[in-house]
Amino acid sequence: MERASARPLTRRPLVTLLTAAALAASGLTALTSAARAADADLARNGGFESALDGWTCTAGTTVTSPVHGGTAALKATPAGADNARCAQTVSVKPDSQYTLSGYVQGTYVYLGASGTGTTDVSTWAQSAPDWKQLTTTFRTGPSTTKVTIYTHGWYGTGAYHVDDISLTGPGGETGQPPAVPGGLKTGSVTSSSVALSWSPVPGATGYAVYRDGTRVSTVTGTSTTVSGLTPSTAYSFQVTAVNDAGESARSATVTATTAQRPDDGGGSSGLPAHALVGYLHASFANGSGYTRMADVPDSWDVIDLAFGEPTSVTSGDIRFERCPVTECPNVESDAEFKAAIKAKQAAGKKVLISIGGQNGQVQLTTAAARDTFVSSVSAIIDEYGLDGLDIDFEGHSLSLNADDTDFKNPKTPVVVNLISAVKTLKAKYGERFVLTMAPETFFVQLGHQYYGTGKWGGQDPRAGAYLPVIHALRDDLTLLHVQDYNSGPIMGLDNQYHSMGGADFHIAMTDMLLTGFPVAGDAGNVFPPLRPDQVAIGMPASTQAGNGHVSPAEVTKTLNCLTKKTDCGSYATHGTWPALRGLMTWSINWDRYANWEFQKNFDAYFG
Repeated sequence: MERASARPLTRRPLVTLLTAAALAASGLTALTSAARAADADLARNGGFESALDGWTCTAGTTVTSPVHGGTAALKATPAGADNARCAQTVSVKPDSQYTLSGYVQGTYVYLGASGTGTTDVSTWAQSAPDWKQLTTTFRTGPSTTKVTIYTHGWYGTGAYHVDDISLTGPGGETGQPPAVPGGLKTGSVTSSSVALSWSPVPGATGYAVYRDGTRVSTVTGTSTTVSGLTPSTAYSFQVTAVNDAGESARSATVTATTAQRPDDGGGSSGLPAHALVGYLHASFANGSGYTRMADVPDSWDVIDLAFGEPTSVTSGDIRFERCPVTECPNVESDAEFKAAIKAKQAAGKKVLISIGGQNGQVQLTTAAARDTFVSSVSAIIDEYGLDGLDIDFEGHSLSLNADDTDFKNPKTPVVVNLISAVKTLKAKYGERFVLTMAPETFFVQLGHQYYGTGKWGGQDPRAGAYLPVIHALRDDLTLLHVQDYNSGPIMGLDNQYHSMGGADFHIAMTDMLLTGFPVAGDAGNVFPPLRPDQVAIGMPASTQAGNGHVSPAEVTKTLNCLTKKTDCGSYATHGTWPALRGLMTWSINWDRYANWEFQKNFDAYFG
């Protein structure tokens, strides 16, 4: 702690002994005012009013309450080996004095500066139930031109809040923002994506891409593909160049109209406007009992055969074994089973093989396993005359290597090989091949907060691990029906945690898929939205089927909110999606056990 005065009064400089009139006459008043004016607040977006713009955070987001000033503040939650650090690099002058200040709330909150060139500093609050100001000072070294200011919590403690961070002192030489990019043009255009490219700009460290005036991504190269678009829709695009000094003006605008989705394309594949999807226990009975294929009611539009499982975790060799008579006394013969599948298909239904499930761990760690996966799944599809594939990888089937940090460009073999295998199957069977996925929330929506091991390591490598698979296959994907059950609390786009047990959870989780969301809290790295016709909501059919069952009334509230924007409760959706495809449930067997409650509610709602 510094003393109020470090110099004895007898050594006071001559200027302090001058009268005000003498100061004015000498011009020193103007000089000291100019010196004071040189000090400025150098922290970018210190009040977090522009989300996390300017900040790099491992686990941060912005909230509207509590705030110290303005309308937003930072909220960050340490987890495992992640202390939830948020930082930004600031240009400063060498051999200059700076004051770092901010307001904090929570248990164990730190504020500091590193790379000062002298002594790095930090200050902290052990307990701040209300807003508390933290302040520290430092001097830069003789050659220091940049410092990093940061805040973080402590491992294993709760969330902390920070607001109104300022760094006061003379500004450094930041140079000039880059020139406006030229040569922006469109490339390949599909029903859901537009490829863009532009000329490089000297001095640019990255480029921001705008769609219809809204910033949608930040890239380091001079090309990108904007995905998640609606078929037969006109869009406008612009791009800017960015560096440490700021962002250029926007480029000239280019426009593109997405293609019309073909009637037999991956997005529809012959499904009705609103579809009911269910899993049929075809290889086991459990407490719900065995249901014969011919006895599945006509209400079910997609029937997923549960499950195809591997001979070993890494073999890629998938086998589908029908339930034995000893476990399922009423099981039909293979001939009857195949005939019933053909009858369902003749009635317009889709029958798929679902791979994985709780016990079927699948890790395609090698190219050989990938190829075996393709051949063995093809054999199952061909033998039973199926319409496609459902990917229900759970447990440890998918996880991300430590250096795999970009969902748009995955590196991890189990992810890359799965994408390659599914694309091969799609190419083999053509546009009518039905592809669905049933990931858990941990592998999808949790990616809004955590992605893989995180920039600082220590996070669960499975967090968000489905995102690269969904993104790479979005143009081939018929349906994504995330399991909104057996889930912990998940943070939604309102920066609040949502828990199972009511319509709110399903609304918030589905809104994320239809709106898109920042991955790992990075506003410049957004997972693009899916089309509403690609999304169904996964729910348990009964209380016995899984944790998170909700009553028919809550199911109806969910559908009303998402398709009509009524009955939304406290969560405000980011749109209205009457084309939402429908519902998925685990399972047909459990719904039969519960007197078809789930199916009846669906039929009553969609008529």
